[in-house]
Amino acid sequence: MSGIRLDGVTVRLGDADVLRDVAVDLDARTVSVIGENGSGKSTFARLLGGLTPATAGRIEVLGLDPARQSAELRRRVAVVFSNPDAQIVLPTVAEDVAFSLRAEKPTRAEAAERVAGALARFGLTDLAERSSHDLSGGQKQLLALCGAFIRHPELVIADEPTAFLDARNARRVADHLFAEEHGHRLVLVTHDLALAERCDVAVLFADGRVAGIGTPADIVAEYEASIRW
Repeated sequence: MSGIRLDGVTVRLGDADVLRDVAVDLDARTVSVIGENGSGKSTFARLLGGLTPATAGRIEVLGLDPARQSAELRRRVAVVFSNPDAQIVLPTVAEDVAFSLRAEKPTRAEAAERVAGALARFGLTDLAERSSHDLSGGQKQLLALCGAFIRHPELVIADEPTAFLDARNARRVADHLFAEEHGHRLVLVTHDLALAERCDVAVLFADGRVAGIGTPADIVAEYEASIRW
């Protein structure tokens, strides 16, 4: 399966180049993306998910061009954000998870079976009829993950998915993201450097450019050295 390849990619938003001449070739199963606020991490994530277009350069995600093959990319990629409220659409937990299957048009029985399995996997079975918006922050993020994983994505792009969670829920969310049995690749944008070190490869962004790519321990050390007073 093809990974992620960018060649000379620039993203201009308004009057500023948020990403500049980015070139990466990533085939690892799990990739962490680190850097200071405003370094271009989230724009990189949105670029891979087809949510932000490139101004210049070439992009390939899972062998697809996000600009020309956006529908296929959306089918094979799931994006999870730090604020799950942005992804919760329908009133109850079960309805919201089922909504993620709308493009596949399963039968009612098939949809019910898949929803039940997904809710069980994420520990949400007892909350199936609860109001989606009345859940705790941790429960909402698990719901967002459940809606993403029920589609069996090949690639999950997670942008600060544990940013607003307590330690227990952050660990639960991270364990689902890294679980190999889901059979997906992961691009994880995070400020949690311990979480970044769980990945196979790390990418460091600074001022809209790639400042380093390598083993997570080395890249985290490079980043920590760069921000030391």
